[in-house]
Amino acid sequence: MNLAPILPELILTIGSIVLMMVAAFLGRKGSALCSWASIALLLVASITLAGEPSDAGMLFGGQLVADAFGALGKLIIYLCAAVAIVMAHNWFERDFEHGAEYPVLILMAAVGMSVMVSATSLVTLYVGVELNSLAAYVLASYRRTDERSAEAGLKYFVLGALASGIMLYGISLLYGFTGTIQFEGIAAAFAREGTQSIGLLFGLVFLLAGLAFKISAVPFHMWTPDVYEGAPTPVTALFASAPKVAAVLLGVRVCLDSLAPAIDAWRQIMIFAALASIFLGAIAAYGQTNIKRLLAYSSINNVGFALIGLVAGGPAGASAVLFYMAVYVVMTLGAFLCVQRMRDERGEPVEAIDTLSGLAQTRPALAAALATFMLSLAGLPPLFGFWPKLLVFQAAVAEGFFPLAVFGILGTVIGAYYYLRIVKVMYFDAPAQPYGKGQGMLEGALIAIAAILVSPLGYLLIGPLGDVTNRAAGSLF
Repeated sequence: MNLAPILPELILTIGSIVLMMVAAFLGRKGSALCSWASIALLLVASITLAGEPSDAGMLFGGQLVADAFGALGKLIIYLCAAVAIVMAHNWFERDFEHGAEYPVLILMAAVGMSVMVSATSLVTLYVGVELNSLAAYVLASYRRTDERSAEAGLKYFVLGALASGIMLYGISLLYGFTGTIQFEGIAAAFAREGTQSIGLLFGLVFLLAGLAFKISAVPFHMWTPDVYEGAPTPVTALFASAPKVAAVLLGVRVCLDSLAPAIDAWRQIMIFAALASIFLGAIAAYGQTNIKRLLAYSSINNVGFALIGLVAGGPAGASAVLFYMAVYVVMTLGAFLCVQRMRDERGEPVEAIDTLSGLAQTRPALAAALATFMLSLAGLPPLFGFWPKLLVFQAAVAEGFFPLAVFGILGTVIGAYYYLRIVKVMYFDAPAQPYGKGQGMLEGALIAIAAILVSPLGYLLIGPLGDVTNRAAGSLF
């Protein structure tokens, strides 16, 4: 059997098992070793993606597929996971909480996310989602002595279990009414019967409801603000990036592959989810005083824009979604890297937006970077965050969804307020208590790189990144 197409997953799986044993024997003394080894494994897995056969097709009897779409998704996921491990080094070490099991959990979650983006059957879809989710529940409650972290983990577990049950019920309905777990077989069943079968229609709805929870789309977003606020900042950064990319790309594959003949049915669901996510994410963030809760609503808002590309469908829509998620993770990770540097003079983390007052005078570089990320998330030109929004709107208009694009633009205008509010607090308010000295040169370098990528200089990447996303989207069809 040719194992080359799943070499990245093998590297991470075997590596995580070995590091688990290292963590068991060395305890907290092995935290640094496990962290840097995990980062090395993720980078090696990313490099192997370049040599992965992108046209290997179906694997293991149609359970997985090796294509450019999945390879690009894995690359984004692995890099996000590596950044989350780097962030934890300076976050937990000072609190004596940086256990060696933290990077191992992230590696296992990365394997689950890899399966998600390559799944072509209902079984592998569910296995990937649950492997990622089980690790995520532990990560959310990682700070066992922190009540907020414990609460975040409990809420995530309870609501996640409910969403998994809903998804599993949808899977059972689809299997029961089609007699197959393969995406191709489900598509053939929908082509024969359409949405006239109530069983198939309900299966479609429950499956998409479970996926909506994983991407924090309205109305399954309720866990996001509490979990993002309570979880440790490196974990929140991971939740806002890699799992969201995996779930969105899984949704694209499910909708444009197994549910393609039922496009009129799932488009109605996605249009509602897109608009509801955009407007709730924009309006609910207005009264937030905690920067992590604000970024949680920002993630809900941005998922809505990505779903507009999914509604458009076709190669152009799928490419727009890929482009959007690639730029989104850079903006989001950059923002959370800045949030991690929000510490008082004693080194304790602070998250209140008021503490950013006058930051431009006390920490001008940090203020400039955070302002760049905020304005780019708002989609304001000439920052690079404007371009992916333009792409999803163009894809929607090209398919005749002009009103959807108009409402999306309106949501962009409404949501710009709370991003601009952060900039106003940093540049126009009187200075608050100054932050302590930032630690971690590597984190500072990551902030600088992310800020450059989402600045106007990012437009130099439009051609190369567009070619990659177009090629990856084309592999779906």
